[in-house]
Amino acid sequence: MRWIVALLATGFALPAFAQATPTPTLNSGDTAWMLVAGALVLMMTIPGAALFYGGMVRAKNLLSVMMQCMAITSLVTVLWMLYGYSLAFDTGGMTAGVTNWHSIIGDTNRFLLRGLTPSSLYQTVPESVYVMFQLTFAIITPVLIVGAYAERMKFSAMLWFSGLWLTFVYLPIAHMVWSGPGSLLGDLGVLDFAGGTVVHINAGIAGLVACLVLGKRRGYPHTHMPPHNLGYTVMGASFLWLGWFGFNAGSAVAANGSAGMAMLVTQIATAAAAIGWVAMEWMIHKRASVLGIASGAVAGLVAVTPAAGTAGPGGALILGFIAGAVCFFSATRLKHKFGYDDTLDVFGVHAIAGIIGALLTGIFAAPMLGGFGTVTSPMAQLWIQAKGVGFTIVWSGVLSWVILKLVEKTIGLRVGPEQEQVGLDLAEHEERAYNLS
Repeated sequence: MRWIVALLATGFALPAFAQATPTPTLNSGDTAWMLVAGALVLMMTIPGAALFYGGMVRAKNLLSVMMQCMAITSLVTVLWMLYGYSLAFDTGGMTAGVTNWHSIIGDTNRFLLRGLTPSSLYQTVPESVYVMFQLTFAIITPVLIVGAYAERMKFSAMLWFSGLWLTFVYLPIAHMVWSGPGSLLGDLGVLDFAGGTVVHINAGIAGLVACLVLGKRRGYPHTHMPPHNLGYTVMGASFLWLGWFGFNAGSAVAANGSAGMAMLVTQIATAAAAIGWVAMEWMIHKRASVLGIASGAVAGLVAVTPAAGTAGPGGALILGFIAGAVCFFSATRLKHKFGYDDTLDVFGVHAIAGIIGALLTGIFAAPMLGGFGTVTSPMAQLWIQAKGVGFTIVWSGVLSWVILKLVEKTIGLRVGPEQEQVGLDLAEHEERAYNLS
């Protein structure tokens, strides 16, 4: 225990970093940083997730995965402009400590981005910049789910599922956590700096439900289905790692100490998780894999996301190592034990690391453990975090199942056996990723 205490104590010597406070004055430094952060988060989807997922599927499905990532990016952008931003962040009818309908979902006042002008401000940045920044979060969340149903969902079904899921699952959770005083989970005291519940648990649980409803790929698990290009996967993981600095540090909505500390702890946790995953591989399989270190890094990025604004360096190191080690088992042993076909381990990495990060945020936010939050009782905050995690699991799980069943009963979810055999690139898009002659 002594080394743990000593490790956590490394955060004590660092000064506390205050969160950005609302001000009616535009700050050009904050604005410049948030413009960059928004671009970094968009890079996480295209090309980040597209390459990361694309390299792990079989060659006959590479284009289908990349197409899904780009199509979701386009679809969510339009829906965000029409009504998404309003339902997620409009605060009409909300009062701190009062639970009502608007504690769950935003009002319609900002439909079509009504009232947005070049001079509109959110804290110290143009509101247009904040709208764009939050849009990139709304884009990547349904994109993450793609990895669970890859290689077998119809393109039309994917579009309907993604649009309905954004509307009925993502937007309410984002509102309940991030919309401020009067929000359901915000008033409960749930800490989620950059999306542990909103993005990763939300998407990871939806991914598990999706792969269960769709069923296994033809031949799974008896047919060997190795990644067709791990080089793409490493490049994708690298784009994700870089883009995640915008994801986490950008959530400070300012170029300040909170953003700087978020960037540092993101780097530390990611590196620790990569080492944690590889260490488990080394002990069990006597070798370290390229796919393992890339997957471990993503697990660390996920786990530190809710804690990035409150954890210190010591807490980030421990959090990352735990996430990497645990996700190694959840993405390998757990999946094989229960037999579900989560194609690219969305549940095993995003849901599990998201749960670990969300829970341990309550511990490592405490100043007594090197954190920079206002937590005075880590165990009490852990219980609050657990309630937030449980609520997100139920909300995402139930509504994702309803949406999937609705799509299945109307237009159908899954491609036919022959289409799956030939691959979605040809069957759905009449194109090949590789035309070798």
